[in-house]
Amino acid sequence: MSEGKTERKRQGRLLWAGVACLLASLLLAPGVAVAKKRPPASVYWGAQIGDQMTGEAAPWDMVPVQRFQNLAGKGLSLIEFSSPFAECGSSGCEMTKFPTTPLENARRYGAIPVFSWNSTSSPPSIDQPAFSLSKVIDGTYDTYIRDFALKAKAWGHPFFLRFNWEMNGFWFPWAEGVNGNTPGQFVAAWRHVHDIFTSVGATNATWVWCPNVDLFSSLTPLGELYPGDSYVDWTGIDGFNWGQRRGSPGWQNFNQVFHRTYKRIISRVAPGKPVMLAEVASSDKGGSKPVWIKDMLSKVRHRYRKIRAIIWYDINDRNTHWPLESSKKASNAFRAGIRPSAFKPNLYGGIDNSPIEPPSR
Repeated sequence: MSEGKTERKRQGRLLWAGVACLLASLLLAPGVAVAKKRPPASVYWGAQIGDQMTGEAAPWDMVPVQRFQNLAGKGLSLIEFSSPFAECGSSGCEMTKFPTTPLENARRYGAIPVFSWNSTSSPPSIDQPAFSLSKVIDGTYDTYIRDFALKAKAWGHPFFLRFNWEMNGFWFPWAEGVNGNTPGQFVAAWRHVHDIFTSVGATNATWVWCPNVDLFSSLTPLGELYPGDSYVDWTGIDGFNWGQRRGSPGWQNFNQVFHRTYKRIISRVAPGKPVMLAEVASSDKGGSKPVWIKDMLSKVRHRYRKIRAIIWYDINDRNTHWPLESSKKASNAFRAGIRPSAFKPNLYGGIDNSPIEPPSR
């Protein structure tokens, strides 16, 4: 080998050694950030618990909450329940009152209440012309809504208000295209109710806009139903793995259920808002429910970082076996998955900030 080639190789080695030393000194220099894997997001978690345990749903009865806590091995930071505008029977309809007692029960336990309120009557029916969206918009229920908002203000503590959820579907009477409702009326009704709360100073309500998953892009487009950032504090998504049953798309993993709708919301509809899974559960027909739960809780922490709250739908519904207590293996999987400190326990009875922020680490 010639002396010229030898000298060029020696100079090349010296050059690369110098570059390596320079990089090392930069990485070790004070104030220089070294890339690290982000820790998992912290998450509120809880359940909507039906009457299957004691004959009365939580949080009117708090015994089911304690039993669910025993299954999960950790206190719930969210407790969800629901109420319509009116309860109707053979003698007529009676407007429902602001639910101070269940809200206070949840708060004293240390959870943040998630109150799902809908502008219809019970028992449910898709055709309720007296409770169409136009009736909300034209002021028919303004006196009732204003009194409700004043009671919320008087109670004074922060709570999530999930109003007229799954509006992109066709199965509730507040959806557009059913019950005489027309395009544009959902947004108008939402803003009307929100404006009444604002006008009386009921700012302790944190507004949750919550569509259903749209697995096949067949439901009303979400952009047409979004009231606007100034009218929404959190976005939500409801979704279920229905398993193998008639009318179901079959067994689906967590990604198959949620990913399409989640990406649409966080990238197009409301990219600046935190996300709540306000109803989520899995069947046990057609696959492993424990494996599904394990995968869900892992993905919420590590992959779906805009999700900052998750609520298990622990209600008997059309023989779907949603409740955790129906399976020891499922409840054990949930217990193991919820154990990490990222899932926050019932330490929020004293919060006073509105709108409610995602949990800190």
